[in-house]
Amino acid sequence: MAKIDAAVAKARALDMLEFINAAWTPYHAVEESAKRLAAAGFQHIAEKDAWDLQPGGKYYFTRNMSTIVAFAVGKKYSPGNPFYMIGAHTDSPCLKVKPVSKATGGGCQLINVETYGGGLWYTWFDRDLGVAGRALVREGDRLVHRLIKVTKPVLRIPMLAIHLQRNMYQEGFKPNFQTNLMPLLATSGKAAAAAAAAAPVTPSAVAGASAAAASPDGAAAAGDPATNGAAGADGSVAAKHHALFMQLVADELGCSPNDVVDFELNVCDVQPGVLGGAAEEFVFVGRLDNLASCYTAIEALCDSVRGDDSLDDEVAVRSLACFDHEEVGSDSAQGAGGPVMRDTITRVARALSQGQEGAVERALRQSFLVSADMAHALHPTYTDKHDALNAPAFHGGLVLKHNSNQRYATNAISAALFRGLGSGVEVGAFSVGSTG
Repeated sequence: MAKIDAAVAKARALDMLEFINAAWTPYHAVEESAKRLAAAGFQHIAEKDAWDLQPGGKYYFTRNMSTIVAFAVGKKYSPGNPFYMIGAHTDSPCLKVKPVSKATGGGCQLINVETYGGGLWYTWFDRDLGVAGRALVREGDRLVHRLIKVTKPVLRIPMLAIHLQRNMYQEGFKPNFQTNLMPLLATSGKAAAAAAAAAPVTPSAVAGASAAAASPDGAAAAGDPATNGAAGADGSVAAKHHALFMQLVADELGCSPNDVVDFELNVCDVQPGVLGGAAEEFVFVGRLDNLASCYTAIEALCDSVRGDDSLDDEVAVRSLACFDHEEVGSDSAQGAGGPVMRDTITRVARALSQGQEGAVERALRQSFLVSADMAHALHPTYTDKHDALNAPAFHGGLVLKHNSNQRYATNAISAALFRGLGSGVEVGAFSVGSTG
């Protein structure tokens, strides 16, 4: 097997950490990917425009700001020639801020969230949390998309003390996702004081702040929309979200809270990823599933076209797609189950075929796609959860996933082709244990 230089491997790992640490959300993952593609000479194109593609050209486009597709056309490409593709995904399990997030409890302001994907939700307790995502901001007579990342630990989901759940180890930790996963924003008194400090000083504002501070949850119980189910009924942002939360968002965006029309925000761990273990052989970071694959796909494509003559003898189209919504089934306009890849192949093949019959269909029959995701290495303290003969080992190289029920696309032909492309890199196998 090929020997990997330790210094080169560490440099790659650190570069991947830089990518993942910047990519808190699918929107940020696409932004970071686009920067790397542009630096490698890829030209941005838009799906709404006509495409003028040329052999030897390098291009990328985004959909919904959360999916990115890139491709490089070989200079010897002929109509009907294949596409060599890598597919990955930009999303990871997380907590998402609900459309009406203004919740209260125990004299505190809370943020109403919902779970996204298949997360280990108990691991979100007692972590330093921020928020990130996409906001729609009013600028004059225009609405513009802006990315946002609040890196300060403004939120926390506090764990219940062991003294108040004595039977936890007998009964298990079973949080109610609706009520127990709400991150803490501030005590209502402090939030009211902060709102009063930010607002113009008028008699009515002073009276309102005093009334809010006097209530256990920061508002009169009978009129508190967060407790009587009327939150957001008037459609305004102020009715949907706490004023302090909106101020945090607006400050990060550099605008007034009144100019924030709407947003899509994820709750995120603010702790940056690092190399860990005594030998620095592990990558300790969230969102490895599947930003690690996005990073390697982007870097592989960029590395393959860095030379001036890198596409001179290429007959195919080298391409990648980093999709959104894999964690929830991929069935969206920007998901892998949607038309993104078919649209791409169709448009590229037709743009380069000069009207030749069957260019798209012939290209599809000859193409090859690697669905790149993560695999579960053999757990050192739960070895019984794996099939011992098909368990990926640390430092065991790449992994081919197999499943006879077709949960994975690998078969004997594709596995052989993949191993042949590996340039001496070790390739292991993964298959789920038959006991579940």
